[in-house]
Amino acid sequence: MIPKDSSIFVAGHTGLVGSAVLRKLRSEGFTNLLVARREQVDLRDQAAVTYWFRANRPEYVFLVAGTVGGIMANSTRPAEFLYDNMMIHATVVHAAFLFDTQKLLYLGSSCIYPRQAAQPIDEGQLLMGPLEPTNEYYAIAKIAGVKLCQSYRAQHGCNFISAMPTNLYGPNDNFDLTSSHVLPALIRKFHDARIAGRDEVEIWGSGDPRREFLHVDDLADSCLFLMENYSEAQHVNVGTGVDVTIRELAEIVRDIVHPHARLVFDSSKPDGMPRKVLDVSKLNKLGWHPTIDLADGIRDTYAWFLAQAPGSIRGTELMGAAR
Repeated sequence: MIPKDSSIFVAGHTGLVGSAVLRKLRSEGFTNLLVARREQVDLRDQAAVTYWFRANRPEYVFLVAGTVGGIMANSTRPAEFLYDNMMIHATVVHAAFLFDTQKLLYLGSSCIYPRQAAQPIDEGQLLMGPLEPTNEYYAIAKIAGVKLCQSYRAQHGCNFISAMPTNLYGPNDNFDLTSSHVLPALIRKFHDARIAGRDEVEIWGSGDPRREFLHVDDLADSCLFLMENYSEAQHVNVGTGVDVTIRELAEIVRDIVHPHARLVFDSSKPDGMPRKVLDVSKLNKLGWHPTIDLADGIRDTYAWFLAQAPGSIRGTELMGAAR
């Protein structure tokens, strides 16, 4: 177990995952948590990261920083997704090696797996086929991060591990329709339609692809579990092992946010992978299981969204839909 006074660096603490990891660590009584905003340390800059590690000497590192987004963001900013993510994990992993970090957990993404991977996807399917074109550049960067951790283990004996989460959602998610993932985008679309009095909500694609969703607080719990209980080279899938169609997901969001809306699917927009659900038996055998139901998690997320600007979105009136 990690001593409660250990110095722990959460890289990417303001994001969806990083903020959840911080909440989890604080709730568990950890007292020496280290964070750094981008204006303090640009994680793409090796010299800046090296300087910060020399000054702070973290004993444990949760490397959950990254540039992320949905299909539109990936297709319009491929160079940014590849460069930023490769640099972020490279600088932090190298600095952790230089300054003898006891353990590092690197967070990848389930998009690292081939487009035509057998479902559910187990860890052994990495690099077994072509990637999904709509997030290829992000996936390549994340694969490089996994291999980087493995290479530092092999060459230097570093206790660096990797976890691959499924699609995430929760408080502090990105609800910008030009760069968000599917679930927060659906919440935003149904919310905007309700505010504007519109009865139709357009959804990208056919609605047929199947996806798995994990609340970010469950992910944070799994990250601490793995940091304390896992020390092998192979990455570990993190998810629920249960998927839904995009249509079913949209219907759950509609029932919570705007119950009277009608779904309109734009099949001219890309679907992405036909199905993506993780085989999480490895993590389950280690003793970890998720606890947050999808509908309950979406209600929690929508309540958080409403609380951010109650004056401009009539939060009091609409909170009834989030309960």
